[in-house]
Amino acid sequence: MAERPWQKFYDYYVPQTIRYPQFPAQRIFQLTAGVQPNKVCTSFYGTELTFWQVREQVLRLANALAAQGVKKGDRVGIHLPNCPQFIVAYLAVMHLGAIVVNMNPLYTVNELQFIVENTSMETMITFDMFLDNVRKTAAATGLRRVIVTKITDYINGLGVSTAKSLDLEEGWLHFSELIENCKDTRPPRVPIVPSDPAMIQFTGGTTGFPKGALLTHGNLVAATFQAGLWASPGSYSPHSMPHQERSALCVLPFFHVYGNVVAMNWSFFGCATQVIVPRFDIDEILDTIVKAGHITYFPAVPTMITAIVNHPKAANLDLGRYIGLLNSGGAPMPVELIERVIDLGITFNEGYGLSETSSITIANPLAYNKAGSIGIPMADNDFRLVDVENGVEDVKPGEPGELLVKGPTVMKEYWNNPEETRNQLRDGWLHTGDIAQVDEDGFIFIVDRKKDMIIAGGFNIYPREIEEVLYEHPKVAEAVAVGIPHDYRGETVKIFVVLKSGEKSSEEEIIDYCKQKMTAYKVPKIVEFREAVPKSAVGKILRKVLRDEELAKLKK
Repeated sequence: MAERPWQKFYDYYVPQTIRYPQFPAQRIFQLTAGVQPNKVCTSFYGTELTFWQVREQVLRLANALAAQGVKKGDRVGIHLPNCPQFIVAYLAVMHLGAIVVNMNPLYTVNELQFIVENTSMETMITFDMFLDNVRKTAAATGLRRVIVTKITDYINGLGVSTAKSLDLEEGWLHFSELIENCKDTRPPRVPIVPSDPAMIQFTGGTTGFPKGALLTHGNLVAATFQAGLWASPGSYSPHSMPHQERSALCVLPFFHVYGNVVAMNWSFFGCATQVIVPRFDIDEILDTIVKAGHITYFPAVPTMITAIVNHPKAANLDLGRYIGLLNSGGAPMPVELIERVIDLGITFNEGYGLSETSSITIANPLAYNKAGSIGIPMADNDFRLVDVENGVEDVKPGEPGELLVKGPTVMKEYWNNPEETRNQLRDGWLHTGDIAQVDEDGFIFIVDRKKDMIIAGGFNIYPREIEEVLYEHPKVAEAVAVGIPHDYRGETVKIFVVLKSGEKSSEEEIIDYCKQKMTAYKVPKIVEFREAVPKSAVGKILRKVLRDEELAKLKK
């Protein structure tokens, strides 16, 4: 790709192009395990495993799965929260050339059944807490192999045999027993090339059924190298911090592409210890950060960051001493929140990506971070802004348009969905559905989602404009704006507000505040206060759920 004007803003150690190694994704881990075998790979509630210990577990499980009949191209569901078992299972499946299917542990039976049937999955690796859902799914589908672990198995050692205590179905297998009973630690001799499928990442299903983004080994290698060279473990250089000091706080779900690449795979690449936390509990997170002494890298989403900076404990902690680099993604970060983080002395950057782009494609440099911008394309990535209606013509400079991206991290296709693949992927350009503007330096600013745009009285209103204003209000912790049908205006603006702990407000106060800050046609007409707003597993606010609730009310 020819040199682009925005590349002059890259941090000095970031290459304009990367020579991606032509090896499978799991090779990143294997190389690190060979170079730093005694470095702690995972820290999970006090139990530490070195890279070499994890490597041995991975190869034993890979060979055990092969003996059970798992082969290249098979789809294997990983239905686990963040835990060492996820890492072992993920790498074992990759070694066989099989395809990882990431599955949220909170999926309902219907959601599990859809994914099993859509991918023709025959093997699932799951855990003890949701066995009832898995039993129902297995009974309704062609699921042949179910492998079960207990999360606590890896808290007190490398795993213990507890198949009897789990009362497993006949023919079901126990994770730890598979590993214990297989002594073969030779890497499987399975030929894997960069274009081979590696992972199916299902989207949130914002329209109809979820779509499975099929990511190749080449996609995951490119994404890991881009992230690893962009968000360096050291202050300004990939080599400025000793391996033994590098750590990452891994609370973003590994079953989501953001946590999978930017937390787990980033740690493999950077030889960083993964401090693993299965779920986001604000008190536990703050205690973990303090106990660790220093976290090199903390990838998060805005809702997590909001909870941290607003927590009473945060006021008494010098958080800048404990967190080296805080990365935000998954949803736009309000400017007011960015400024609060920076005021705490935390090095911060924000990025942008999708399941379809292996989690990342655009990010802010560390040394030149523009608040409110998602950043600039990372090495080897490109973008266009096109007319929102026709999706073809480039917009004029400064005008908003739909964001299209291209690069080595863009998915191969949607699994078993050629129609959606044709709709979203055209001539190598992925149509993101996000509306963006670009400034004179090439920095990209997301205006809103194409489908989230509110049209009221003929005016186009982007919810994020309203939400940015509300986040400046001293009493507001979270805010979501949606368009709801209106007989006269077509749509009108309703906002959902979560107040900070101990605060009180009224609809009149919030609307009056908005009147002072924005044009009249953008001012919300309805305010609803809530204790919380719906969020996805990764912490992204689910605007569609709130809109659907409003539509359901109108139908009654």
